[in-house]
Amino acid sequence: MTIPQVAEEADVNPTSIYRRWGSITHLLEEVAVAALTQGEDLPDTGALGTDLAEWARIIAADVAQTSRREYLRALVFARDAVIDACPCWETRREQATSMIARAAGRDETVPTVEQILDHIIAPIYHHAVFGLPLDDAYATRLAEETMRLAGA
Repeated sequence: MTIPQVAEEADVNPTSIYRRWGSITHLLEEVAVAALTQGEDLPDTGALGTDLAEWARIIAADVAQTSRREYLRALVFARDAVIDACPCWETRREQATSMIARAAGRDETVPTVEQILDHIIAPIYHHAVFGLPLDDAYATRLAEETMRLAGA
């Protein structure tokens, strides 16, 4: 995917896109946040384990869609260097932080944000990018394993 291709599809001059985003990577990152994280209500079942399982199932179902898999692959392909931060990842970090805070307020044993990102979100995205199976059972298992890491 290139900026000229995007410009042609949008029926605008490529200069307009370069001026606004500068690179295909920045454009795709902004779209990633909008497409992959917006409009999601965080589950609130009353227990972090079931919240994480539901959240994982929602994310897995979303990124398992063919269009989402293709988009994630394009985003990965567009990256030409190691980055300091990924807006989509940071949104997932904020969501995990919010769920942990809510659970801590209920005196639950909670995993760290990094454990949630590394053991739930990363495997889901990995499966999506590489075309591996993504279903409710897999997403639920990731959440259950992450809760066990926390000693819950």
